[in-house]
Amino acid sequence: MKEEVKTLWPELEWIDNEELRENTAKTWELALERSVLTADDLNTIPFTLLVPDLKVTFMAHKRAVVHIALESGKKMNEFFGDDLPVNMDVLISGAILADVGKLLEYELKDGKAVQGNYGKYLRHPFSGVSLAEEAGLPPEVCHIIAAHAGEGNMIKRSTEAYVVHHADFMTFLPFRDGLKL
Repeated sequence: MKEEVKTLWPELEWIDNEELRENTAKTWELALERSVLTADDLNTIPFTLLVPDLKVTFMAHKRAVVHIALESGKKMNEFFGDDLPVNMDVLISGAILADVGKLLEYELKDGKAVQGNYGKYLRHPFSGVSLAEEAGLPPEVCHIIAAHAGEGNMIKRSTEAYVVHHADFMTFLPFRDGLKL
């Protein structure tokens, strides 16, 4: 695992399955190799292009989603046990990878993140799944990447995909739609 990815994602260590952890990191390595964005850019660019003048960075948002998903998964396992089990390794991997495709979707123009030509044709859930499959991730994780955004409203989501979807949207919608009190 490259040091750059370890630095971006200390949460990779939460994945117990070594192969899943390594392939999750490999997906990020592939994305960084193919992107015009650097790891440093991810700590400065906004996490979405849909909110003007947003100061919350890509990595701040992404790491918040992973932490919220982790705690939600733990509580679901605690309260629902065998009735609605959450696979924590799949959940964490999927949360870490949900927006990995944005590295291909975004470009930098005059130092600002913008939607690039690739992103006009393929949104990040599609490119994220492609990267994850290339890195050898299982369909359960690819499903979370594919279903975390609006595209997932057209399919039946797994429990883990619901958790990541809601963690993602609860940390996005207030910025997009929230009232400034």
